This record gives sequence, C-alpha cells and structure tokens, in this order.
Amino acid sequence: MKIAVTSASGKLGASIVKHLIKAIGKENVIAIARTPERAVYLDVEIRKGDYNNREDFEKALQGIDAVLLVSGMDDPQKRILQHRNVIEAAKSNGVKKIVYTSIVGAEENNAFSPIVQTNRQTEKDVINSGLDWVIGRNGIYIEPDLEYIDTYIKEGEIRNCAGDGKCTYTSREELGFAYSKMLLEEKHNGNTYNLVGEAITQSELASLINQVYYTNLTYNSVSVDAYAAERKAALGDFIGTVIAGIYEGIKEGANEVPSDFEKATGRLHQSPLKMIKAFKGE
Repeated sequence: MKIAVTSASGKLGASIVKHLIKAIGKENVIAIARTPERAVYLDVEIRKGDYNNREDFEKALQGIDAVLLVSGMDDPQKRILQHRNVIEAAKSNGVKKIVYTSIVGAEENNAFSPIVQTNRQTEKDVINSGLDWVIGRNGIYIEPDLEYIDTYIKEGEIRNCAGDGKCTYTSREELGFAYSKMLLEEKHNGNTYNLVGEAITQSELASLINQVYYTNLTYNSVSVDAYAAERKAALGDFIGTVIAGIYEGIKEGANEVPSDFEKATGRLHQSPLKMIKAFKGE
C-alpha cells in the first residue's frame, strides 16, 4: 500500500510521515512537498507538489493508494481551490482513500472563522469525492506556546485574549500517530474525528509550564481588540488577525469540544503535562 503525504516538509506532515514509516516501512511512504529539497531529511521518496498546480499532483499521485491532504496555509479563498487540485488529481489517478487534516473552531463570529469555513468546504469536497475518506479536526498545537517560552519568560507572563476559556490542546506528535491510524485502518472510513486532548485554561497552561520548566509565569487576560492590535503589529495584519481570532474562539468556547482521539487511535490522548514534558525531552 503506497501512501502519500502532502506538505510533508512542514512539521505536521513530517510527523505523519515518521509514524507511517514505523507502521509500513519507508518504501511505502511518499512525501509530497512544494520544495522537495526541504523534505530530503525524511529519507523517503519525494515528489513535487504545489497546491496551486494541478499538474504537479497529477504526477505526484500516480501509483498512490491513499493520500493525506494537509490543509494549506494560504489565503482562505485560495485554499478551497488548492485543496480541490489534490482531490481531483486523486480521483483521476485512481487513489482509493483521502484523509484530510481539518480544524476545530467556530464557523462564525471571530477572525479565525473564515479559515474554519474554508476547511468545512474542503471537508464537503472530500466527502463528495467518491473516494473512501476520513476527516480529522485538529485541536490547537501546544508546541507554539512552548517554542515561545523564552519570550514568555522575558515578559513574565502568557498574555492573550482567551480569558477563562478552555482549549483542548494537542501536539503534532499525537496527530502524526492519529493520522497514521486513520490512513491505515479501514474502520475509520466515513468518520469525522475531533483530534483533541484535555481541555485546560490559559492559567492552567501557565501552571503546567511552570511545573516542567521551573518558571514563574502568570496568565494575563487582555481584550480581544488589544490583543489583535498587538499581534498585528508583531506579525502583520493577516497572521496577527488569525492568531487573535484563535484565542477569541477559545474565549467563546469554540475549542472545548469532545475528543474522538481514542476512537481514532485506540488509546487516550496524552495529557497536557505529558506533552509539555515530551517537548522538553523528559
């Protein structure tokens, strides 16, 4: 069984590739990347695939049995057509199964909603493809918070607009394991899973980071407008607005959803504490 993973040079795609290699051997895993040289370290066959180029995927998906479609990172309206390039190429190449990495989130009322809406459209496109399908709705990765820890330490706090809202954090490692199962096991076909962990507040996140990193962080809740202005100044209008929208969604409860991780994998999701320790290397 030959399985292809799109956007394989990214951190999520790479995690999925790694778990597939463990399960079926590297000779059966194909990494597809817009810039192939960035995926060489994965030590599998690499094929070129730019989401904007349907012809890339007509070639990249030849001889493939199942494809893992990682959501693109482009402007929301462009992403629908980009994902369709992969779906249509999969159909014309006789690919039997497609698994899509979607996302948990509110479909309306915050700045992240346009991205969630386009993911929902791709979910519909996958379901209507005529192929076997599985959809995962990813929770928010915990890694970016941990990668940002030096800044948190410098500022002495975690600051955002999530308030007392709870977030069901996951990790790229947990998702890599889940998607390998969803690709390989037929029992998941036709299901949409919330791939999330235990729901915690930002104050609880700060406490867990303090426990593992021996820091003394506090949580500072600010208004949505203030946080959006701060993030846009630091990251630009598009990314800053999206980040603020994610935390606004947490505040509104959009990320406190039931977990289907055990259904997808056969085991419970790792606790936030265990994920933080794993990231640190403990």
